[in-house]
Amino acid sequence: MTFKAYMDNIEAKTGKSPKEFRALADAKSFTEKGRLKPGVKAGQVTDWLKAEFGLGHGHAMALYALFKGFKSENDA
Repeated sequence: MTFKAYMDNIEAKTGKSPKEFRALADAKSFTEKGRLKPGVKAGQVTDWLKAEFGLGHGHAMALYALFKGFKSENDA
């Protein structure tokens, strides 16, 4: 599955775009301007995404990768 497919599936499941997730992560103080803050661990982010949005581990990790700055040719 491509990174874009993960983002598309997340949006279909939650109704939230990657841009909206960046803003939500900023509000939770996990990120600043959509980029992961130093010291924030994957488990903190994935636990939040699983609990609040019902995402599975793979989809939560895809969003964590987005926050870390992962980009693909179809950047979300």
